[in-house]
Amino acid sequence: MSEETTIQKTETAEAQVASWSGGKEPFKASYGKLMMWYFIMSDAFTFAGFLIAYGALRFSVPTWPEPDFVFQSFPGGITGWPLIFVTLMTFVLIASSATMVRAVQEGQRENKKGVVFWLLMTIVGGSLFLGCQAWEWNQLIVKENMSLSVNPFSRHVDAGTYLAGDGYSIEAGDTFEPGDYYLIHKVDGEWNQIPYQAEDGSIRVQEFGPPAFGSLFYFITGFHGFHVLTGLIILLIITIQVANGVYVKRKNGYEMVEKVGLYWHFVDLVWVFVFLVFYLL
Repeated sequence: MSEETTIQKTETAEAQVASWSGGKEPFKASYGKLMMWYFIMSDAFTFAGFLIAYGALRFSVPTWPEPDFVFQSFPGGITGWPLIFVTLMTFVLIASSATMVRAVQEGQRENKKGVVFWLLMTIVGGSLFLGCQAWEWNQLIVKENMSLSVNPFSRHVDAGTYLAGDGYSIEAGDTFEPGDYYLIHKVDGEWNQIPYQAEDGSIRVQEFGPPAFGSLFYFITGFHGFHVLTGLIILLIITIQVANGVYVKRKNGYEMVEKVGLYWHFVDLVWVFVFLVFYLL
């Protein structure tokens, strides 16, 4: 075999290796980062579909509950604080996104202790958020009796005068206008639907709100909560691996931490839209 033939075969082999290597990395992103971006995009479309469906129902039903009235409770038996608790939840989750940024920065500096510390802070923030969400669900399910099929929150579509009270905030003789909201309480296991006299003189009783509100609220916030829980499990695994020095030898700026960070930032961003659609509209 001639020297020229050997050189040609070597060049051919090198060309084949180069072609199978994938060539240049798109946007200078590794394969792992690219796959994470693909997942994030597909998941974003899923959440967008859910939120658009909710928005369409929200503005097509006149008796849809008022967020300021539904979400006004605070731990300690405090009521009348509209959206304060969920705002605190949102702040905690956004703060965990900031700690995730710090973890990525420490990883780029190859500072193992710094990565572990900020990952732990992120886990604490995410856990606090899930704890707050669990309290909110418990408040709605146990105290206010909202379920997947029963929604005691509603609005009046006409004006009228209450003929009885509910023992809470409504008294006989109280008047209301179209758009005023109310909560049907449960007393001794029975729904206490207050009768009222409508403006046209007819006697009616409070009606339940659209059941889609409860089912959509629990499904969408639960779906997001599942993403947060999944992220916490992954963060815990990565934190243990970082502490054990698994990524030290790779010398790639703890890229795995950065990939998990992309997912965590996505989860935080999705919550901003959930907060906007459910709690502000």
